[in-house]
Amino acid sequence: MAMTPISSDTFKLGFIGAGKMAESIARGVVNSGVLPPSRIRTAHLGLPRREAFQSFGVSVFDNNVQVVEDCDVIIFSVKPQIVKDVVLQLSPKLSKKQLLVSVVAGTKLKDLQEWAGQSRFIRVMPNTPAAVGVAASVISLGGTATEEDGDLIERLFGAIGKVWRADEKLFDAITGLSGSGPAYIFLAIEALADGGVAAGLPRELAKGLAAQTVLGAASMAVNSGKHPAQLKDDVASPGGTTIAGIHELEKGGFRGTLINAVVAAAKRGRELSQS
Repeated sequence: MAMTPISSDTFKLGFIGAGKMAESIARGVVNSGVLPPSRIRTAHLGLPRREAFQSFGVSVFDNNVQVVEDCDVIIFSVKPQIVKDVVLQLSPKLSKKQLLVSVVAGTKLKDLQEWAGQSRFIRVMPNTPAAVGVAASVISLGGTATEEDGDLIERLFGAIGKVWRADEKLFDAITGLSGSGPAYIFLAIEALADGGVAAGLPRELAKGLAAQTVLGAASMAVNSGKHPAQLKDDVASPGGTTIAGIHELEKGGFRGTLINAVVAAAKRGRELSQS
């Protein structure tokens, strides 16, 4: 049976779970003009979260059932511990005319589809830089989600950063790299700033330079079309300061440590999604 297409001009978007990620996605979608706030819904009883969404024009209901009854595309953005109960509770209200989306970490499509009683589902793994519009998001289409459904979700998540498509079996590794990765880089920024302070810089200056340097390097890696090794070679002149610093990083096992971090986080992700 053919799926009822979602009308991109009129569909309403609902968030089940009104946390930071839902807010980041909703704000991005509104700011980039993908959807007006009048077509977005969520539900929450707590005043701070209600006000956060209402401040940019999103309708906030009192309960999730109202969101499900009013929306065509539903994004589940709740904590992994409660997602099963939430989806099961709403499943009688869900219809095959609706496109369901999950941004819940470590929760498999197979389980989501079973709890929802339908397989028109798409799983997305975004990351916290969604809050500033530079997320790395990966999407995987469930059982009966159509190509058009996939394109629609790519457009929505394109409003908060870059989007890739991948097989769901890669999601534990994706979690270890882009999901947890921002934290590794925050650690690196903090350590670079400490290095600046150790070398005599005032703290504020060191912090600013460290963060901006990481931003600049990432922008070059994204936009230059050059391999990161080439970019590194371009900075390191013979017998200069950069190669002296790189030598220390190599002695400290910098690369191996980062590789291990991604592998360890992926392994932990796999354990969590099996439990």
